[in-house]
Amino acid sequence: MKRRKRGRGIVNADRMSQLPEALIIQILSLLPTEVAVTTSVLSKQWQFLWKMLPKLNFDSLDQRHEFKTFSKNVKRALLSHKAPVLHSLHLIVHLHLCNSMNTAKLIGIAFACNLRKLVLEVDGGRFSIPESLYNCETLDTLELKYSILMDVPSSICLKSLRTLHLHYVDFKDNESALNLLSGCPNLENLVVHRYPFSSVKTFTIAVSSLKRLTIYTSSTVDPRAGYVINSPSLTYLKIVGQIGFCLIENVPELVEASMIVSSQIINKNLLESLTSVKRLFLEFSPLMIKFPTGSIFYQLVYLELLTHEAECLNLLTLMLNSSPQLQILKLLSPKYQSWKKDVVGKWNKPKIVPECLLFHLETFMWKGYEWKRNDETEVAKYILSNTNRLKRATFFSKPISSEERVKMVKNLNSVVRALNSCQLLIK
Repeated sequence: MKRRKRGRGIVNADRMSQLPEALIIQILSLLPTEVAVTTSVLSKQWQFLWKMLPKLNFDSLDQRHEFKTFSKNVKRALLSHKAPVLHSLHLIVHLHLCNSMNTAKLIGIAFACNLRKLVLEVDGGRFSIPESLYNCETLDTLELKYSILMDVPSSICLKSLRTLHLHYVDFKDNESALNLLSGCPNLENLVVHRYPFSSVKTFTIAVSSLKRLTIYTSSTVDPRAGYVINSPSLTYLKIVGQIGFCLIENVPELVEASMIVSSQIINKNLLESLTSVKRLFLEFSPLMIKFPTGSIFYQLVYLELLTHEAECLNLLTLMLNSSPQLQILKLLSPKYQSWKKDVVGKWNKPKIVPECLLFHLETFMWKGYEWKRNDETEVAKYILSNTNRLKRATFFSKPISSEERVKMVKNLNSVVRALNSCQLLIK
């Protein structure tokens, strides 16, 4: 390709303007919104391009040296928006720079732009959600974070809302929390982060359309606070943190569950409610969770279990006995054990070989395996010597010398059944 010669004083061609407008808008959307707005001075064509941006992002701290200009600039951008749909608005509001009244007005203007997704972060005070939000017909995704108080009326109707994130927001009372979820008839994905001493003690999640639920709680727990979950369409459940109690009802469609919890009281039905799952990750104190006697995990094919306490190995025995279809087993030992070698209890191995070991287990992995611990060695040897279909066993040991590694390999190899073609890997 020949290069065009340019004489002195000839300005380089505006190659950017030669691109399709859709591509230019896509490029502008990657810039901070305030920077994208400044491109309007480049040429007559560029004067209108930023007004078609699908996403707008504003942080009041970016204008902290220009007091009272933040709300004006956001308002101007929203009123100038010309696209038929505003796909996303992310507002980070510090109330000492933009007061509650102005913030509420900005949200109302955004809804007039056919807003699909709203992310609102507030600090520096307590912000009450405006009533206009509770009846927005276009909102598909809503993320509310931090210093937000929700006083939700019974007339709420968010019929298009599919995804809801609540990050440490608070409710006026229990009724407000119930109203919010009951007013989202098509909600599919709910993520909840909660303060330890929220005004809502029993957080009830009864949403018939809900498919994914993720709950994060803080490291400090109010023993009176917990959850009641009644969502018949739920397929994925994850709970992380400390909980006072958790009652799970009516989740027949649940496929995958992850329980990373510590509890102040014994939860009687936590495991019993998970018997329909196919994939399960468990990290909790077995002393705080009562194993459901007689319950069978008929569909469970994948199990991850954190062995951070001696009793976890006995929980493993119960899970092996109760999971006849198990195909993949992963044990995870923390890098630094919180319990001493000389206080480890005796492992209660199964009285008869579990059905899953005889007929289904194909993959066995143990991360953080400590081969000098008698109980862990006993567990590893038992599984290796009683599986008929095992294809691969992988052990990730803690740092050891080459001599110790040879001993460990020899120790494990001695029990691998000759009948199967198991590949033993030590890493």
